Amino acid sequence: MIISYKSWKILFLFCLGLFAGTAFCMKWMEKAFIHNGSLFTIIGLEISYPREQVVSILSGLDGQVKTMLRHHPNFDFVFMLGDYPGIAALCMMAREKTGSNILRQILFWLAFSQIIAWACDVYENGSLLRWIKGPGTICGFGFYHLAVMVKWGLALTAALLAIPLSFRKRRIDTQQV
Repeated sequence: MIISYKSWKILFLFCLGLFAGTAFCMKWMEKAFIHNGSLFTIIGLEISYPREQVVSILSGLDGQVKTMLRHHPNFDFVFMLGDYPGIAALCMMAREKTGSNILRQILFWLAFSQIIAWACDVYENGSLLRWIKGPGTICGFGFYHLAVMVKWGLALTAALLAIPLSFRKRRIDTQQV
């Protein structure tokens, strides 16, 4: 069964709404992420903070901040339902607008790769939730960072390629005429 451009567009628009709503909620929650009088970020926990700083932050949280931090990955699980299928739909929409077979194949594989990005994000959230419960149990930090980089790399590559292509006019398939 071949899914039509219109179906991909409907999926994309639904995912965009889910993405925007949950992104807003998660951004609002980040105002509460305070450790020793300073804000910390989810991006910092994902990418830039060294293991020792992550342990320090997670070990020194008060109850309210810890509760908000535990809720953030749960919102992120819902966010994922909008993010990765939305990027895949965007790739498939862009694929319909190009006549280049190579580009069509790249877009297809980038759409398909969102399953891998999604799995990496689930692993990342699961790790963060475990570490919030027991900061002393943080292990596999290198693999965690690899999963985060794979997630970001696949998602951004797909989105950055598909977005400009999706603004093209739809190609006319001469075989259907």
